[in-house]
Amino acid sequence: MIKYLSVIMLVLAASCSFKGITVSENITYMEEGFLGELPEKQLNVFAPKNANSPLPVLVFIHGGSWRSGSKERYGFFGRRMARRDIVTVIIDYPLSPQYQIQAMALATAKSLDWVASNIEGYGGDPERIVVSGHSAGGHLAALVAIRDTYFDSLEMESPVTGAALIDAAGLDMYHFLVNQNYEPGTSHLKTFTNDPNVWKETSPIYYLHGDMPPMLIMIGGKTYPSILEGTARFMDAYKDFVPKPDYKVQRNKRHIPMMVQFLYTPGRAFRWVRDFVKEID
Repeated sequence: MIKYLSVIMLVLAASCSFKGITVSENITYMEEGFLGELPEKQLNVFAPKNANSPLPVLVFIHGGSWRSGSKERYGFFGRRMARRDIVTVIIDYPLSPQYQIQAMALATAKSLDWVASNIEGYGGDPERIVVSGHSAGGHLAALVAIRDTYFDSLEMESPVTGAALIDAAGLDMYHFLVNQNYEPGTSHLKTFTNDPNVWKETSPIYYLHGDMPPMLIMIGGKTYPSILEGTARFMDAYKDFVPKPDYKVQRNKRHIPMMVQFLYTPGRAFRWVRDFVKEID
């Protein structure tokens, strides 16, 4: 069985290798001391070679409970999307406990500022930028897609034209933290502070509105209970604005496999994201 799976992986890798791409790594999008407090952070760009016209752009934000993870783990995602004619950007952002949630959201907005200003040089279309993320990254993607306040802080307009959420955490972090009643200093409170006002300000559910960019929302049916509950609450509110949402439930998927499945390009999740990005006007 192991030998059989190895052969399959080799075939899949070979099938994705025919289309040439360029990988530009560790590009600084935010200098040390930005806004007086933020650290230097980088991103990687995966772009098809010899594109004939500006291509749609996907900016991906990794998960890790807001306190771990890195862009290096997701090169497979960037390469596979780039080989399907999507310029893909994978970012790093400040992590807890050194930084808190508002700093993460500002850094995410700053990365999108860099993309909007520079992606043409990599064959991307700055008028078609989709932000995406898994888990905590899905939370940040939703937050900046729905709330313009982080872009207002940078004195720019939001360049986000769509959002693809992959098993996003924290869509109603206020409700979650109120019910958990954590002691001060526990992990999530190091990220979201002890202030309930911050919990609400960084919960996308409370800022839904009629002018939101389109969203693809994916969830695993066997993911963490907190994500199941938070997403259910989010979808109930979201349907007030989008009665027929682009909502995909993969009933047998757990949280980590919701991202691992993107190793397999013919899979339906890969096709959902690919098609969503390409259909953004």
